[in-house]
Amino acid sequence: MRLPEALAAHPSRSRGRAFAEEDRGPRGPRDLFQRDRDRIVHSVAFRRLRHKTQVFVAPDGDHFRVRLTHSIEVAQIGRTMARALGLNEDLTEALCLAHDLGHPPFGHGGEDALQQCMIDAGGFDHNAHTLRILTCLENPYPGFDGLNLSWETLEGLAKHNGAVSAPSWALAEANSGFDLELDSWPSLEAQVAAIADDIAYDNHDIDDGLRSEILDLDALIELPFVERLWADIERRHPGLERTRKLKALVRDGIGTMVGEVLNETRQRISDSGVETIDDVRGAGRPLVGFSVEMQEEERELKCHLYAKLYDSDALKPIRIEAQRIVGDLAQFYREHPDHLPSGWQRGEGETARLRGIGDYIAGMTDRFAIARHKELIGPVTLPDRF
Repeated sequence: MRLPEALAAHPSRSRGRAFAEEDRGPRGPRDLFQRDRDRIVHSVAFRRLRHKTQVFVAPDGDHFRVRLTHSIEVAQIGRTMARALGLNEDLTEALCLAHDLGHPPFGHGGEDALQQCMIDAGGFDHNAHTLRILTCLENPYPGFDGLNLSWETLEGLAKHNGAVSAPSWALAEANSGFDLELDSWPSLEAQVAAIADDIAYDNHDIDDGLRSEILDLDALIELPFVERLWADIERRHPGLERTRKLKALVRDGIGTMVGEVLNETRQRISDSGVETIDDVRGAGRPLVGFSVEMQEEERELKCHLYAKLYDSDALKPIRIEAQRIVGDLAQFYREHPDHLPSGWQRGEGETARLRGIGDYIAGMTDRFAIARHKELIGPVTLPDRF
């Protein structure tokens, strides 16, 4: 069942862009949200995602996911749900593709290190940095900074996880030039993009964790959600080789979660009585989500992945070394600002200089950060396998 049309974003009802674009030149038959998606895909920040960590360090392990492949997988899941619900697929896809643009090298370990390095300048948050990239740092156009994306795309990226009561400095700065109404909930498209992210990394991190042999299948099957999936696969395909069962496990996990979200979302919207997008923004709670039962099982799965994969003994030394690389680079550039490329040198005080350093390091890929560390500071020690 598709939702009422009035609940979906539509380019003709957009609040527009921050800067008028009169001299557009030949651009083809694309609407506002399609152009947003394409601007994201053609951005430098998007290309950099191919060498940024998802779980495993990007320079090695060709079969493991990186931020780029993860973002594409999120977009596929998000677009599927948007189509089933009758929401705007292009806006959903744009939000899914852009949601991780603000990640620094080495994933959450790199983010933790950069947050500490920038504590005197307001800290660092990858969600807020995504908005900073899109409104300030990417500069392909002659008349304005940023990509000048639509209000709906920026709003969805700013608060896809819900209303923001205490925005960080970077988000507040982006919001000051184009009020995104941070105290309200976002569109259904943004809510779909957020849960598509959860579905993608829950299931694909199982795939990568089992492939790396860090996750243990027997321990994973003890989780009720995985146990049901595994039993059903064995029932449907008796005698199937283990490798193919594992692939079926990932597919079935995604399909089951997507089905749960679609059913629960339709029920929540029916119960809420919302009739317009403004009603969605004023609902005060998410209208896209898992059922209570699925939410608990998904939480158990996340806890397992954190304990047995992300915080595992196999990956802990890599995270520690990655954090050292980021911390060393930040300290070096703080002590030797002349080594920063000219476009990143900010002379308006210590806070501005630190934020310039943060912007530069956050844009680095894993391999670029490693190369700069070797060149400027000294060797790094990262295992080849991950």
